[in-house]
Amino acid sequence: MQVWSFLLLLLALTLLAATTEAGKSKKEKVKKDVSKCEDWRWGPCVPNSKDCGLGYREGTCKDESKKLKCKIPCNWKKKFGADCKYKFESWGGCSAQTGVKTRSGILKKALYNAQCEEIVYVTKPCSSKIKSKTKAKKGKGKD
Repeated sequence: MQVWSFLLLLLALTLLAATTEAGKSKKEKVKKDVSKCEDWRWGPCVPNSKDCGLGYREGTCKDESKKLKCKIPCNWKKKFGADCKYKFESWGGCSAQTGVKTRSGILKKALYNAQCEEIVYVTKPCSSKIKSKTKAKKGKGKD
């Protein structure tokens, strides 16, 4: 009976030591990522493949460097950069001379110290189709 008690106590102490070690390694990982440097300079988000999707951005501060995961939406405006966020007005009227519509956007937010223009202008071709306001619902109640 004493042997079983001793083995149970030994097993409990072993498990306790193992969980304590696991907890220490997690805390050490968190401490490694904490930097005393406050003046980080971040580069643009560089996609892993093509020109959008998952990627990374590099940051430097004094003699330290880091890489962060980032994502570039596939519908972003390459001209502006993915780190510049704009608030756009409604589309203007169609110009008969040029055949394009124009609208402007005012800088709302610059992420990661990105160099962004305060005001940007975008154009798109005028639509030759007239959109109908009533659209049929697909698949519901129709044979």
